[in-house]
Amino acid sequence: MKKIKRILVTGAGGPAAFNFVKSLRVAPERFYIVGTDIKPYHLELNDLDKRYIIPPASSIDYLKYLNKIIEKEKIDFIHPQPDVEVAFLSENREKIKAKLFLPDKNTIKLCQDKFETYEILKQNKIPVAESYLIENKKDLKLAFKMFSKNNKLMWIRAIKGAGSRAALPIKEIEHAEIWIDYWQKMKGIGYGQFMISEFLPGKEFAFQSLWKDGELITSQARERIEYLFGNITPSGQTSTPSIAKTVHRNDVNKIATAAIKAIDLKASGIFCVDLKENKEGIPCITEINAGRFFTTSYFFTQAGLNMPYFYIKLAFNEKLPKLKKYNPLPKDVYWVRHVDMGYKLIKEDQWRSKQLRL
Repeated sequence: MKKIKRILVTGAGGPAAFNFVKSLRVAPERFYIVGTDIKPYHLELNDLDKRYIIPPASSIDYLKYLNKIIEKEKIDFIHPQPDVEVAFLSENREKIKAKLFLPDKNTIKLCQDKFETYEILKQNKIPVAESYLIENKKDLKLAFKMFSKNNKLMWIRAIKGAGSRAALPIKEIEHAEIWIDYWQKMKGIGYGQFMISEFLPGKEFAFQSLWKDGELITSQARERIEYLFGNITPSGQTSTPSIAKTVHRNDVNKIATAAIKAIDLKASGIFCVDLKENKEGIPCITEINAGRFFTTSYFFTQAGLNMPYFYIKLAFNEKLPKLKKYNPLPKDVYWVRHVDMGYKLIKEDQWRSKQLRL
């Protein structure tokens, strides 16, 4: 009888971890799944065998709690979902008493700094939005001088963090000064932790992929069409879509793959890439998330590509079914979701709503 793998998922009270666990629950093998989070509330929503509250990754006791749970629950493998825990487990991987399947330490560090990622990609001639690191007010004035030549709309955001953290479209230098001042006073994020980029006006794409020793195992791209509560956020988006659809775009696939290889020639694990079209329609990389899945990983699972399951199999060096490197799912499959309304997978020809003609 095959041994049941015992999996620990951190940040298990969040929607991204929820979708990861949901994918494993519909996989063709059974898993024993333990979840951790810093609060008890949303852990109740996840389909877990055991739930534990632990300190945040910034706590000096975090590692002790994690290893105690690993020993108590006989954990075989850990999947960290929040970026802060991906970073911690990556840096302390030798001290973790269970298997991990993360990219290289330097790769994790690089991908969690959006400006460093930008510089590497620019050096490798991969399409990116023109960007400047804002370390002081002098840098801010210089950035505005460069952008104002073409009266461009700009995009200011924190160089670290997920979910469009501290992101705001701006046109005036006063907007940027007030925005940085606000974040400095309220969150401790100030000069040296922001970048300004040219605003990319086109379609936005998300490329999710699995790698092993520099080889792309499989990938799928989707277009983000509408965002959860994007209409009430300052930036107009949240990076978490309420509507997304699968796409077959050779340019998106090619650029995302080249970006990952520029970051890590021996890439292993999960790499999720955000791209947005510039005014010429060229997809430009905006960030690369290494070591964790996008929030809506269950979208692809429901459509027929269970990446979380294949990720576990890769981690245990188990044989995979034959997988296409690109476009394994049909195009124009939509994922429609909203808070308290669940989700639905819809193909292009299955829409039931009709436009009434007057």
